[in-house]
Amino acid sequence: MCDERTLKDNEAFFKKEGKITRRKFNKYSAGAGLAMMLPPVANAQEVVSENVEVTTPGGIADCFYVHPATGSHAAVLIWPDIFGLRPAFEAMGTMLAQSGYSVLVVNPFYRLQKAPTSEQGADFSDPDTRNMLFSQMGSLTPETQFQDAEAFVTWLDAQDEVDTSRGIGTTGYCMGGSIVMRTAAAMPHRILAGATFHGGNGMASDAEDSAHLLIPQTKAQMLHALAANDDAQAPEVKDVLAQAYQDAGIPAEIEVYNAQHGWCSLDSAVYDDGEAERAHGRLLTLFESALA
Repeated sequence: MCDERTLKDNEAFFKKEGKITRRKFNKYSAGAGLAMMLPPVANAQEVVSENVEVTTPGGIADCFYVHPATGSHAAVLIWPDIFGLRPAFEAMGTMLAQSGYSVLVVNPFYRLQKAPTSEQGADFSDPDTRNMLFSQMGSLTPETQFQDAEAFVTWLDAQDEVDTSRGIGTTGYCMGGSIVMRTAAAMPHRILAGATFHGGNGMASDAEDSAHLLIPQTKAQMLHALAANDDAQAPEVKDVLAQAYQDAGIPAEIEVYNAQHGWCSLDSAVYDDGEAERAHGRLLTLFESALA
């Protein structure tokens, strides 16, 4: 996930590729409109969106809910990265809804404050910003993640726009990668597909509460799209994950993408439209088969 090594990798990437900083990126993208940066959705459905509140054991979570204008559909739960719920993830959730899913994008830091939990253009290279983000992330524990997963899935199943005869999918970015894996373990009877994008090396570590240890408790078919620089730091992670899924008899696609940590988040300065589109295509293929 995001750390000081990621920062150094990204700074080197900016210098080599001539990229702009996150702050400048957000300044420019805000005027153009984030949604215009996304690839067009084939046969896009008309969608309806709203801000909603979900009651959890930890309080009231503010979330973004978007779904096709008519009918009921398989649900998807999205866990944002360390920068939290914001317009970029609302746009990403909307694109998924246009493909025929009822999507809940959550504020993972609702216990601390309502979204946005970071300023637009928040710069990870700024020490104060970085410390604030780490503090927010530190407020989450495996226990809170289990509680939230159950609450969000229960809320989705109560919505008319959700087809409860179909499984639920969940996606996570950066720190959300480990949360996806815990969500699959918390609600194995409902979570039948999961995907992590640049989920970081914390998904499989030596820690006693490492997310990969929960794989035997899950049923979800998985997609792990790993960042090249994360893999370079800990190349064993992909092998540990692959072995764990093989031992559990669970189908999993694990691939290292030729992109930097953060490449799938729309407002990231290292956003890579080509690799992000490829990863999104793999996600749709997974959902079409696993959530049928």
